[in-house]
Amino acid sequence: MATTRIMPLHIGKGQTESQAISRVIDYIANPEKTDYGRLITGFGCDSRVADAEFLLMKRQYLASTGRARGSDDVIAYHVRQSFRPGEITPEDANRLGVEFAKRFTKGKHAFIVCTHIDKSHVHNHIIWSAVNVDCDRKFRNFWGTTRAIRNLSDTICIENGYSIVENPKKHGQSYNKWQGDQAQLSHREQMRAAIDEALAKKPATLDALMTLLQEAGWEVSKRGKAIRLKLPEWKKVARLDSLGEGYTQDDLLAILAGEKEHSPHKRKVKQVETPKVNLLVDIQAKLQAGKGAGYERWAKVFNLKQMAKTMNYLTEHNLLDYAELEEKAAAASARHNALLAQVKAAEQRIAEIAVLKNHIINYSKTRDVYVAYRKSGYSKKFLAQHEADILLHKAAKKAFDELGVKKLPTVKELQTEYVQLLAEKKSTYAEYRRSKEEMRELLTAKAYVDRLLNMEAEHNTEQEKDQEQR
Repeated sequence: MATTRIMPLHIGKGQTESQAISRVIDYIANPEKTDYGRLITGFGCDSRVADAEFLLMKRQYLASTGRARGSDDVIAYHVRQSFRPGEITPEDANRLGVEFAKRFTKGKHAFIVCTHIDKSHVHNHIIWSAVNVDCDRKFRNFWGTTRAIRNLSDTICIENGYSIVENPKKHGQSYNKWQGDQAQLSHREQMRAAIDEALAKKPATLDALMTLLQEAGWEVSKRGKAIRLKLPEWKKVARLDSLGEGYTQDDLLAILAGEKEHSPHKRKVKQVETPKVNLLVDIQAKLQAGKGAGYERWAKVFNLKQMAKTMNYLTEHNLLDYAELEEKAAAASARHNALLAQVKAAEQRIAEIAVLKNHIINYSKTRDVYVAYRKSGYSKKFLAQHEADILLHKAAKKAFDELGVKKLPTVKELQTEYVQLLAEKKSTYAEYRRSKEEMRELLTAKAYVDRLLNMEAEHNTEQEKDQEQR
């Protein structure tokens, strides 16, 4: 798992505060990327109107402290958290994102976690309000924040059994390389695509081919014998000979003369390999792949050590019967899943309480404004002046209707339930961690035994074949 650097969200040129935060949240909360909102979790705010709530917190902070900044003021902070392809489910990724945000902000800032599943790798977008929930302090983006974010993210990853980038490069890939297939075509790729399109029209000569390119908007020039192409917005020209095989001047002349068939250039796409768990080293396969005698000696010692550890574990736990080992592994998996379900149920209710508590507070704070709005005859002018407060009031009423709340509980009652659930979750989570470790040990031991049994079966089969040949 890896995290990118922290990105403060400022007010852009020509933007209002509302436009600046809404644009980002609309992007990360895209229904098509978050399984139609199922993979969006809010803490201390309603994810549907998080932009309005963040702005209200900022205004309350300004009103209570009088500390105002200019156009460089930060509304919120954005972190992107990525996971290895095929290693984690979207639900677990969302859960880890919530855990990261709670621990990093110490639960003092409202945030939303949006898990995207539109790429080969599951990733989270985490945005938290620059102003804390009490509206009296702001998040301090200290020197080394990026390193602290990575360290905490890696710690959570290791605690939950997921991989990390152990030696991250100081500088990442370019944006185009990071985007992969979705990246903008390079200049040379655009030139190849234009030539492919022109060749499809069957020009008779090289001059006719250049004419087709000019009609498509390309600037064609010569320097000596070299033909150069350029689009109007480009600063520099590029020669045909720089496009590689199949696009040089000689290649094009041969293609136009019918002496050679044109093969359009294909972009190289890096294939992401699904991670495999190799419990024992396959020595023969490694030797065939070119490994030497030293590697063979190391692999044999490694396999012997792993088998010895497995036998010690099975002996210590009295699991020498395979059927019993299989039964214990299945029971440990079932217990782990049941405890995980309890933790998730507690987390869900805790999140519901946080949202409900926030809605009750917002409803109380904005009630007078909404009453005045109603008395004004729902005036558009009044709405424009108090839009954030009115949106929060409507969102609170809608949330109460959706939750089926007829009589609003007090904030004190919700806080008591919240503390109780938090204690239960902490106790259950400790048990869950122990069950996870037990399950991992049993499944690993079973996997070793399965591998050894499979190797023994293969060895017996080879012996039978040798006897038949003899």
